[in-house]
Amino acid sequence: MKSAGHPFNAQSRVHHVEIVLAASAAAVLLSGTSAVAQTKAPATRSPASLECSKQADAKGLKGKARKKFRSKCMKEMKGKAA
Repeated sequence: MKSAGHPFNAQSRVHHVEIVLAASAAAVLLSGTSAVAQTKAPATRSPASLECSKQADAKGLKGKARKKFRSKCMKEMKGKAA
């Protein structure tokens, strides 16, 4: 005798769970490949940028101090090039 409160029998519930799991797995795989495809190539850095980074590394600068130093360094490098 079927229970009136349950629209699915045990076999169809198992089948339903399998479908949901397969769809979930497919969604995870598809989202992973699109994230990889959207990864950008690293930007090429100018010789001045590389030199200022080397100087900041030599001074052991980090965070805001490094950013401030590199900004000043880059401005000086542009001034020398002009």
